[in-house]
Amino acid sequence: MIVRTFRVAMAALLPALALILHFAAAQAQSTPAPAVSASPSPSSPAPSNPAPSANPAPPATPAPAASASPAPSTTPAPAASGTPAPPPAAEVQTADPFGEPITLEPKKVLIAKGSANWDAAFDALIESFKTLGALLDKQGIKASGNPMIVYTSTDDNGFTYLAEIPVEQEPKTLGKGMSIGKSPDGKALKFVHRGSYDNMDNTYEAITNHLDEKRLEAKDTFIEEYMTDPLKTAEDKLVINVYVPLK
Repeated sequence: MIVRTFRVAMAALLPALALILHFAAAQAQSTPAPAVSASPSPSSPAPSNPAPSANPAPPATPAPAASASPAPSTTPAPAASGTPAPPPAAEVQTADPFGEPITLEPKKVLIAKGSANWDAAFDALIESFKTLGALLDKQGIKASGNPMIVYTSTDDNGFTYLAEIPVEQEPKTLGKGMSIGKSPDGKALKFVHRGSYDNMDNTYEAITNHLDEKRLEAKDTFIEEYMTDPLKTAEDKLVINVYVPLK
């Protein structure tokens, strides 16, 4: 009874249900589908802080900016020269003193007087030195200094002089015209002559000019000290100190 009632109810409802379905289908066909919006649908907001990497990379160190100043250039080493180094320069000889003030000290000397004319002046001086040297050699006495000539007077024709050789020991006997005495002493000017005796005129002319320029008064004598042995040295190689005693 109950089942039949349910079937009757369902049979009554079927026509109504079909009518409803038919109406719904027609409504769906007549109503257009809504337009899709141009704006994308909002997505889930991204997290403000990204998830850290499992192994974070170290921050990259920025390369230093290039300096505006150019790098200093390297000076190339000088190439080795095949030319051998030149020998050291020879020592330069300083100028000889000219008019140097000095003080002469007296010395014991063996003296021989002589005279000569200007034409044979040097030969006469050499003969006097030979005579004095022979006397000293005969008695075994050595000279204690350089031989000297002291001019005692001069004129246009010739001169008189004293040839002197310093000694420590006096000879026991003296030759003709010889004596023992003292060499000149006191204040004087020193000049140097280099070269032959014949060129002594140039030296004495320069000495005279020097005395005039300095307004100096000299005694009436000149002294020559032979720094090189006049008996063994070539005449053009002579070195002679000239002393001019002052008043």
